[in-house]
Order: sequence, then structure tokens, then C-alpha cells
Amino acid sequence: MGEIIFYALAAVTLGTALLTIFSRNPIHSALSLVVCFFSIAGHYLLLNAQFLAIVHIIVYSGAIMILMLFTIMLMNLNKDDESHKPIAAKIAATIAFCLVGLVLLAGLLRTKPVVESYYYSGEDFQSIKVLGKVLLNEYMVPFEFASVLLLVAMIGAVLISKKDKEKSLK
Repeated sequence: MGEIIFYALAAVTLGTALLTIFSRNPIHSALSLVVCFFSIAGHYLLLNAQFLAIVHIIVYSGAIMILMLFTIMLMNLNKDDESHKPIAAKIAATIAFCLVGLVLLAGLLRTKPVVESYYYSGEDFQSIKVLGKVLLNEYMVPFEFASVLLLVAMIGAVLISKKDKEKSLK
């Protein structure tokens, strides 16, 4: 039963991730990303990490997606104003995508799984107490960098939208 749920969640995750990338409407893309986030939270539940699943839903599906939707609305993306890319740029992007995909595939095929015996230490690594200690001691700097990065991205979107409004008024 667990395998069936895993494969169903994996299919939903991959399908909505592809819809996020290939959707022409930014709102549809954002909604597909929300469904992808929920299916990833389902994977956390399958791994018996309930706290991470709930935090993932609250943080990513809630806060981050609201920020993204506000950013999309502030930028006012219209198809009429969008410049069409030349065919050479599309071909170059496709070739770059294929090369990166080949490098990732080659790296995946060359890796070998580590088969070790399982050692049970008796310590619960999924508890909130241990997770908080690790997050706020060992990973404090990356945690703060992520928050500053999100703040800078939101400020940048607001500045870009204000510059566009100033140009249209002139």
C-alpha cells in the first residue's frame, strides 16, 4: 500500500512540476507549484516526518506562494507586452537544457548506492527539539541567508514594477 501511495505522489509531484515550468499563465504555474508542494509534504508524511510536512505546508504552500502571487501581480505580466524571443535564443536554451540534463543523468548513473548496516542509536532525530537544535546551531547562517534572499527578491519585484509604472506615465 505504501508503494502505491509513493508512486501516486511521485507522479503528482513530477506532473505538477512540469506544469509549473511549461504553463504560459503565471497564475496557473503558481497554482501547480502549490499542488507540487502539497505532494512533497505527502512524501514527508510517508517518511514519518510529520513536523516537516506541516512546516512545509505552512511555509511553502502558504507564505512563499502568497509572496510569489503578490510578486506576479505587482509585475503585471501581460502577453501583449511580452517580447518574443528569437529562434536562435530558443535553440540555444534547448541545447543548454539538454546538456545540463545529460550531465545530471551521467552523474546519476555513475553513483552507486552505499549499502551499510543500519545502526540504531536510540536517539530520535525526528523530534522538534533535535530539529530546532540542528537548524538554529549548525545551519543558522544558511537559514538567515534564505530569509534575506526572499526579502531582497520581494523588494526587487516591487522596484521593477515601480520603474515600469514610471515609464508608462511619461
